[in-house]
Amino acid sequence: MGDLTVKPWKRHGKDRLYVNLPDGTTVAWADRPTKVVTIKEQRYQGEALALLRQHLGSSVTLRPASAQSAVARPEAGPGEAVRRPEPPSAHRPTRPAELPKATVADDLAENRPGAALIEAIAARGPSSAKRLLMRVLRRPSEWDSWYVGLEGERRVGRELARLSPRGWRVLHGVPKGNGGDIDHLLIGPGGVFSINTKCHQGASVWVGDTMAKVNGGRPASYARASRAEAAYVQGVLERHCGFPVPVEPVLVFVGVTSLHRAATQYTVRIYQEREVSALGPLTGRLTTAQIDQVYAVARHRRVWLQS
Repeated sequence: MGDLTVKPWKRHGKDRLYVNLPDGTTVAWADRPTKVVTIKEQRYQGEALALLRQHLGSSVTLRPASAQSAVARPEAGPGEAVRRPEPPSAHRPTRPAELPKATVADDLAENRPGAALIEAIAARGPSSAKRLLMRVLRRPSEWDSWYVGLEGERRVGRELARLSPRGWRVLHGVPKGNGGDIDHLLIGPGGVFSINTKCHQGASVWVGDTMAKVNGGRPASYARASRAEAAYVQGVLERHCGFPVPVEPVLVFVGVTSLHRAATQYTVRIYQEREVSALGPLTGRLTTAQIDQVYAVARHRRVWLQS
């Protein structure tokens, strides 16, 4: 039970206790007035009940499994991403859209971490000789931030690669039809995660509902942009898969000295690079067949460029 924590929460007339993993993921919660316990992650049921009984006494009531699966939650507890029932989607057809014809060059599975940055640097960046000269002379370059970003994506890519034994697939540098790219796309038993990497070496970062601040500077719309990116990914995948595809936004900060999450930040998963492993144990969102189908669609470059 050393890995689980209990946090009180009061809002909208609710009085609850939440049992969370170290990364903030909620595994269970209890309604204090009624002492009714809802279990989200069944493998933690015993530990969660033992912890909640320490706070509520032995007379807690476990919500039946059938009722738990139907629980509607308009809000989330501390550290938990909101899981609202998905509304009917305009881009969720009864029949999946046909995949465009593809060539070997269209296979995004061949991309390395930082693929888009590598391509941009190769096309427009300084030569190796010029970069070496600038480094020797200690002259700053407009490309310095690009190289820092590239290293950040590579470090996160290495962490994501560790999840493959658990059944996860990962793509890097997924192009977007509206410009830019998705740093990493993680597909597996726990759903799909649209991952945005931010490298701020030695910085202190605060993340709120829509904005983030680096070293107390001007607000940057990291969280808002991540949610928009996840919605875009969901639209593309569902259009071609023909079934609901759960997609969550993730922000990963690389090289920071401290990372603070606002108490109200539940809609985007926020991690430092080494915390990405917390996604590995997640299950129950996609079947093996669905994972294969989503991955087959997601690795297809033209699917994204035509959306």
